[in-house]
Amino acid sequence: MQCADHVSAIEIDNVLVHYLRQKFQEAISAGRLDVIEGDVLATDLAALAERPTIVGNLPYYITSPILEHVFAFSGAWRSAVFLVQAEVAHRITAVPGTRDFGYLSVMVQAQAHAELLFAVPRDAFRPPPKVESAVVRLTPRDAAMADLPGFLKFAQTCFRQKRKTLRNNLLAVYGTDRVGALPEARLRAEQLSVDQLIALHRSLQ
Repeated sequence: MQCADHVSAIEIDNVLVHYLRQKFQEAISAGRLDVIEGDVLATDLAALAERPTIVGNLPYYITSPILEHVFAFSGAWRSAVFLVQAEVAHRITAVPGTRDFGYLSVMVQAQAHAELLFAVPRDAFRPPPKVESAVVRLTPRDAAMADLPGFLKFAQTCFRQKRKTLRNNLLAVYGTDRVGALPEARLRAEQLSVDQLIALHRSLQ
């Protein structure tokens, strides 16, 4: 809290909520901290502050839903810094042509600039988890995509069977003639950058 004028903390565990309200009673009384008992996935983040910085230690099993929830408030936040499972951090920040580059990479990078800041060892936690962790920073892109839902659905189709070519993944949706005419038809989705996938989506509309 020393780094911010005001913090809104969201916690679903009522025992931890009680602990936090007791531990930080002075900051709450001074109006520098709100401890909100609730589910982050049901919280209107845009109502908490004007273009906040979002910080979180994301539960590993719901990382993707939380990211999607944050991105739903496009333009309403300044940046986000998340502690996530190291494997997920590598997928979020992966570059085309690598094993980790997939739908999650595209979903995030189509909406934000993603940086892997540093690794966090297991012994930094008590008790130590079974997985390694890492911290990533997301900064929203300057302009929102015109048809983001349509593009994300298209990207899911491209990566439906990751080891197959775009031709095989797109054939059922766009037909033989349209897909066969694509220069990228023989490539796999992981070989194309986010911008190339966006351009490909536009060409098929």
